[in-house]
Amino acid sequence: MKLPKELRDKRDVGGTGKNRICSIKDCNENAIRSLSENTWKNYVEKAGLKLKDSSNRKIYLCKPHYSQSNRFRKIQEKNFQKKGFLDNSASLKKGKWEY
Repeated sequence: MKLPKELRDKRDVGGTGKNRICSIKDCNENAIRSLSENTWKNYVEKAGLKLKDSSNRKIYLCKPHYSQSNRFRKIQEKNFQKKGFLDNSASLKKGKWEY
């Protein structure tokens, strides 16, 4: 049941769950993010970070490690970003599409 804003106390209702430890080797800080292993494993490893062996399907990262891997992810996605639909604007002639 969702309480109205006036009655909500963010510390009580937040449901933070367990305090997780960062999944990077030799790091014992508390994690601020839990990320899907399928999606983020390549970004984390290519950013130069080594993951601990775990059977979880989640990767838990502290703030510095998350920012490092997120910075690498943004660079990668920017390189493979789709351009506009007028990529081959040379095929346009006087406002008509050439098929």
